[in-house]
Amino acid sequence: MPRQHTHEEIFPISAERLFALLHTPSAIRGWWGAARVIVVPEEGGLWAAAWGEDEDAPDYITVSTLQSFDPPRKMTLGDYRYVSNDGPLPFEADFVTTFEVEPVDDESARLRVIQDGFPDAAEADDFYAACESGWRDTFAGIRRFLDG
Repeated sequence: MPRQHTHEEIFPISAERLFALLHTPSAIRGWWGAARVIVVPEEGGLWAAAWGEDEDAPDYITVSTLQSFDPPRKMTLGDYRYVSNDGPLPFEADFVTTFEVEPVDDESARLRVIQDGFPDAAEADDFYAACESGWRDTFAGIRRFLDG
């Protein structure tokens, strides 16, 4: 049975602006620390990011397909491919990540990230825990980006 985790926080910006942070390459580089980002913002489009100094041999790459793209409310990424200098994941998984944005009022919005598809197998436990803390760090990165 796959498992999932959810993380959500309220940000002091409009839903439209918060949603734009999720698919604008320059913003993604700013809040997620990626070296390079490519996004084709449409259903069936592409979301790709790479980390590491060497463009010819990045440390880590993630590529996914935008399964849904419904501004400013929802974006779902699936059909993930990961490449890492540390090698492949030690388990098979079909990850799906959904970003939901909902207005709280005119000046703030809630961002909810639901990451699904983690196997229950013990070999996925460390990656699952890393993703949970990773989303907390990612949301902190969004706050720093907004403050900058």
